[in-house]
This record gives sequence, C-alpha cells and structure tokens, in this order.
Amino acid sequence: MSRTRWRLGLGATALLVAAGLIPAPAHAEDVTDYAITVDPSARGAKIDDTMYGVFFEDINRAADGGLYAELVQNRSFEYSTDDNGSYTPLTSWTVDGTARVVNDDGRLNARNRNYLSLEAGSSVTNTGYNTGIRVEAGKKYDFSVWARADAGTALTVSLQDADGTLATAREVTVTQGGWARYKAAFTATRTSSAARLTVASSAAAALDMVSLFPRDTYRGEPNGLRKDLAEKIAALHPGFVRFPGGCLVNTGSMEDYSEASGFQRKRSYQWKDTIGPVETRATNANFWGYNQSYGLGYYEYFRLSEDIGAMPLPVVPALVTGCGQNKAVVDEALLKRHIQDTLDLIEFANGPASSKWGRERARMGHPKPFHLTHIEVGNEENLPNEFFARFKEFRAAVQAKYPDIQVISNSGPDDSGTTFDTAWQLNRDAKVDMVDEHYYNSPQWFLQNNDRYDSYDRGGPKVFLGEYASQGNTFKNGLTEAAFMTGLERNADVVKLASYAPLFANEDYVQWRPDLIWFNNHASWNSANYEVQKLFMNNVGDRVVPSTATGTPSLLAPITGAVGLSTWATTAAYDDVRVTDADGRALLTDDFSSGASQWTHTGGGAWSVQDGQYVQTDVNAENTMVSAGDPSWHDYDLKVKATKKAGKEGFLVAFGVKDTGNYYWWNIGGWNNTQTAVEQAVDGGKSTLISKAGSVETGRVYDIDVKVRGRQVTLYLDGQEWGSFTDDKPAEPFRQVVTKDQKTGDLILKVVNAQNTAARTAVDLGGARVASRARVTTLAAAPDAVNTETSTAVAPVTSTFDGVAGKFSYTFPANSVTFVRIRQR
Repeated sequence: MSRTRWRLGLGATALLVAAGLIPAPAHAEDVTDYAITVDPSARGAKIDDTMYGVFFEDINRAADGGLYAELVQNRSFEYSTDDNGSYTPLTSWTVDGTARVVNDDGRLNARNRNYLSLEAGSSVTNTGYNTGIRVEAGKKYDFSVWARADAGTALTVSLQDADGTLATAREVTVTQGGWARYKAAFTATRTSSAARLTVASSAAAALDMVSLFPRDTYRGEPNGLRKDLAEKIAALHPGFVRFPGGCLVNTGSMEDYSEASGFQRKRSYQWKDTIGPVETRATNANFWGYNQSYGLGYYEYFRLSEDIGAMPLPVVPALVTGCGQNKAVVDEALLKRHIQDTLDLIEFANGPASSKWGRERARMGHPKPFHLTHIEVGNEENLPNEFFARFKEFRAAVQAKYPDIQVISNSGPDDSGTTFDTAWQLNRDAKVDMVDEHYYNSPQWFLQNNDRYDSYDRGGPKVFLGEYASQGNTFKNGLTEAAFMTGLERNADVVKLASYAPLFANEDYVQWRPDLIWFNNHASWNSANYEVQKLFMNNVGDRVVPSTATGTPSLLAPITGAVGLSTWATTAAYDDVRVTDADGRALLTDDFSSGASQWTHTGGGAWSVQDGQYVQTDVNAENTMVSAGDPSWHDYDLKVKATKKAGKEGFLVAFGVKDTGNYYWWNIGGWNNTQTAVEQAVDGGKSTLISKAGSVETGRVYDIDVKVRGRQVTLYLDGQEWGSFTDDKPAEPFRQVVTKDQKTGDLILKVVNAQNTAARTAVDLGGARVASRARVTTLAAAPDAVNTETSTAVAPVTSTFDGVAGKFSYTFPANSVTFVRIRQR
C-alpha cells in the first residue's frame, strides 16, 4: 500500500487573511474538517454555453428611468391614472404660463393620443427621474421634439439646476405647418444630478415626444441604453436574456391598443406595441404601478442580446392571467390572433428582409436575422389546466411552421404544491421540451435543497429556472444561492437554463427586493448576489467532473421553540390553549379567564381579552404574532380553538418559535382564504413546506392540534389529520462542484462555505496530473454585508495558491465562495 503525503502550507487563504483582504475565523479552533474527492475519469453532465443568463423585467423602474437612456420622464404626456392613481398627463412637468394636454384629432398619430398645447410666451420644465436629469461636464446630449405651430415659432431649450445654467441654451425654429421632428445638441458645462430641461415657445405651439438622450449610450446606439447599466449586464457574460417579463406578460387585458378595443391602457405586454419608430409605439400601464413608454421594446431587447452575445428568449402571453389576477380569457378569435402574433414574432426575429416582419426589422436597422431559437409561452399561471390547453395550441402552431424553435412551458409561481404538481404532470404527459420553474425562498431553503434536481427524470422535460432568489441582498443570501448553484451545475443535464431575478432596481422606485443591480440617476452598484452570479457565469466550464464531499456534522437537532398565535388581514379569536410534552405533562394552559399575561406581543395588530377569548381586532394588520412558552421546548402537542371574526384570511398557529424571524406556522385559510400551508421562517424569510387548497368559515370554531416529535410534525384540524411533514433536510453549509474548461483543460473547483467557521479541506483529485500553482478567486465577507453606492463590502479577491497536488489541503474561509482554477498537465 502506497502512502501519499498531503501538501500543507500557508497557502492563499492565510496570505489573504494576513493581508486583511478576507475575514479570519474568530478563534483558531473555529475550523471544521471536510474532504472532497474528485473522479476525473468519470464523465459528468455537459454544461451548455447558455446555462446561466439574465431575466429583464420592467420592475423597479428598470426600463424608463433605468436601462433605457431617455432622460425626460413622461416625454409624450401619456401618464394617466390608469398607470398610477397619483399621475396626471403633466406628471414630472411644471408649467410657466399656459399649457394643457390635449387628446384630439390634432395629435401626432393615432397611437400617440396626447400632446401638449403650449401658449405663446409659455414654457414647460421636466424634472427627469430621481433627483433630476443627470448631466456630466464635457459630455454631449441630444435633444429632439415633435412640434407643430400654425404660424411657426421659436423654441428656446435650456438645461439648468438650482445653481444656474448647465449648457448653452439652444434655439429651435419650428416652421409653419404640420408635425415635424426638430433636434438640437448640448454640451454640459457642469456636472449635476438635479438638472431640469425647459422648453419655451415664443408663439402658440403643439409639442410631443420631448426627448433628451446622452450621446454616450451603450455602444453609441441611437434610442440606446444607459451605458453603465448595460455594461454590468455584459460583464456577466450571460448565455441568454429572458424578456420582457414576468407579470408584465400575463396580466391585464389581452386586447390590442386600437380604436376597436377602446385604446385600453392596462394590457399585457404585446410585442407589436413596442416596435417601429418610438413616436408610433403604444403606451401602457405597467403592472408594477407606473407607465411604460415602450421606448425600450422588442427590437432593443433583441439588439442587446446580440450585442452581449446572448441568446434572446422572449416570453409571450398565453391568455391566462396570473400574478393574483388568475383568469382565463375565453375568446377563440383573440387566442388565434395571439398565436399569429407569436408566429409573426418569430418572422420578425428570423425572417428574411423580404418577408413582412423581417422587412420591419430591416427598416429599424437590422437586415440580418436575430437567430431566435427559444420562445416561452406564459408566465406563472395559477390555473394549470386552462393554461396548458392554450399552451398546446401555441406549441402546435409554432412547431408546424418553425419546427426548430423550442417552445417553453411553465409550472406556476411556486417550487411545490398542487399547481406545481398538476402543471408538471401536464408537461410530462405532453412531452414538453422545457419547463420554467420560479421560486423565491428563504436562505435556509436554498441550503436545504441543493439536491432538488438530483431525482428529476433524466428522460423528461428539461428545466429552465427562470426566476429565483433567496429574499435578500446580504452576502448570506449570495452564499446560499451559490450553494444552490453548485447543485444546478451538478444537474446540468436537467437544468439547462437558470437566471436570478429581478435584474434591476432604481433605489427611489422599488417594488420588489432583492435585486441584482442597484442604481439611481448617477451611479450603479453590484449587489453581493451579482458578485456570486458573475463568478459562476465567468467560470462555468463545459462539463461536470463528478466529485463528492463530506458533510457538516450535527445539523439535525429536534424542532425546538415556543408557541404563537397570529393573524393576517383578519380578526380572529383564540381560546383554550394547551401545550403538553410527549408524556402528557402540561407545559402551558390558558383559557384567558385571567387575562393574557403569559403572552408576549411581538407583531402588529391589537390584542385584547374579550369574553374569555384572546382576540386580535385589527382587520388590516399583517403578522400580528403573540408568543408564549420556552424557546427550548421540543416534542410537544399544541392544541387551541380558533374562530375567524372577519377579514380576508384565516388564522396562523405557530410552533418552534425561536424569535420574530425564526418559527414555523400553520397558515390556515391563507392567500385570500384559498390555501392552507405550513411555512417556515428563517431569519425573516419564509418558505412553504406543505400546502393544500382550503378555506376558513367566518364564525366557526376550529379545533387545531399540532404534534411535534423530533423533526416530524403532524397536524390535525377538527380531529382529522390534515397532513404531516418531516423537516429533516440538513441546511448543509459546505457545498462544492467541479467542472472542466475544455478550452484550457483547467479543473475548476468551486466551494461554498456558508458558515462562521473555516473549512479545512482535504482535496483528492483522483490521480489527475496537475500544476502546483492555481488561480484562486474568493468572495468573503460578513454574512450581513451589503454593497451600496458608497461601500463595496463584497468584491472578488484574486490570488495564487502554490500548494496544489494530486492530494492537497486548502482552508476555505468562513462565509466564502472560492473558485480554484487548477491547470492539468
């Protein structure tokens, strides 16, 4: 038997710690031992070039006021209460003199309904986005406006802020007659993030499409993209771009924007609304509470995808709404029109310049095709049967005309449950090519579900993980996502595409957190999650090299914690609470005859004892938790009587309560009184463990019984077993995967250590002949570290490690993601 000497030494980790570049363990003994064994002779899954991509949805002002470089807000005076209850057609404009927004036959064109009537000697000023219009000293800005003046006029266009002028004013002569486009250029003399654009007229005039663009857009393209934001997308080297949504696709009316349909302003995102000259594009209300100008439309999405070398992946509506609307449109003619629109979209992307829609693409400046290969129908539909009936019609039409196009289906808005199971069965039965899964879960869930795709059918539909995130932008969130991504790569034969979501957030217009890239009108910064995604996207490899790792000991203790009562948008009464241990001894009894002194109120709402019951009386309050007992309790029965008084939902009975952010609760009659589920909260983020359809009757007394034994929980409702679960999946903090870069021959060892102790690891490369020096990239920070505009707490550190051998030891820092690129000889 031969003996192999393990190479030990100071190595890259110790050098980085000594330099203060990554945090050191608190104590020398804060180290856990692991082993990684690699089998380079085995053949793992092939990883496609398109494995990782980005998902762009216009949420958090990601388009107008974000990636779309237009600096004027509400440039076409189309803002409406349909977009947001606070909007008027003059939102973001101030008037000096007399001006009014007009909707009549004098408009610029039929789809651009409103225009501004400006009286002689009057002016209007635009405030832009965030704190104002951003201009930088020495840079050029292009102004344009569509104008009409019966007697002709002179427009004076100026840029200024509170400290004075920012560029030499320009005078634009509008000739007598009909609508025409006029242009001017500015060079900023100062830098400001609070500029205002003013247009004054010497005579009466009509104005529309008042625009100001930076000359320096991404790749210098007209009607272009904000350079810093587009560059951050490009730096990821994504394999695909999924667009335009999201909830924008499967909400609102499915009608078009025309006189026949009454120019409906709350419509699903439909691609034909968004192409052609910008002044002829439709406007629309955005599901997230603002206006969409569609200046950033399908052509721009295709162009961006091409510019960054990514596969375009558009999503079209399936005529079943989701995102809380959950209605199936029953209109055969409308369905056929949308199916034809989808066929036309493929022609727009791929057809020759001589075809109808290929000609439109060429007219916009791109005679060559965009090489579309995948298209998705629908998004997160909660009505799987209704959705799938329509999906099959879309798929049949596409496959008949374009057999090489892959049509992607979906499995609803969650990672499990009735909708998910039904959707997956429909997709399997129909032999769908690929199914889009979405989930936003707690960091704990991502640690526990690294093996999610290990058991998926290798012969069934492939998976597109189109939206996922772990409910936060701290480094801890990034760590747990990284741990999960090692499982995605290990299962690259099943998971073919994956994209974090959402992509962008303007810090002054946030509807959803977390987000990958944050920005305002003058700066942008990468989240900790972005740094994780970038590290994976830039070091994918071409094939998985099979490997195994030892686990972390002592992860599975019994479920422990106190008990709790709560409500959500509901008033409810509780009575006869009794907690007993496994031997039947009483731990807590309370019939509230002597008040509620045993309970601690940690949530919202208003609790009081009324008629011998403990009652929460605020019908609007959410998460009104009160708790009682000892956080060390385990193996107990919790019984309580609950009665719904009024409101939208049912009641919440908690167990395993450690603190306000860590507990389990049985959510009976949740989700607007449609579902009953057990949810687990970890550090404030919740994930669903078991879910069934169900509702609660107002005024009825329910007997609730929760039995906790070890990590198994059984739940009884009115004496009948409702369900049970065993929370025995370890939240393993040490995860790894190895891939091979075919071009360089490198083995890429990717290790995530999502815990507060270092991981001293014996690595066995299985006989591979390797060079002694490796390139190391490390992300390491405190778990609660967050990147901001002014502070980059999470950033990659590169180094070299000279201790590589067939067998060697490496200590991975606490709370770190480490990629080691090992050269093979």
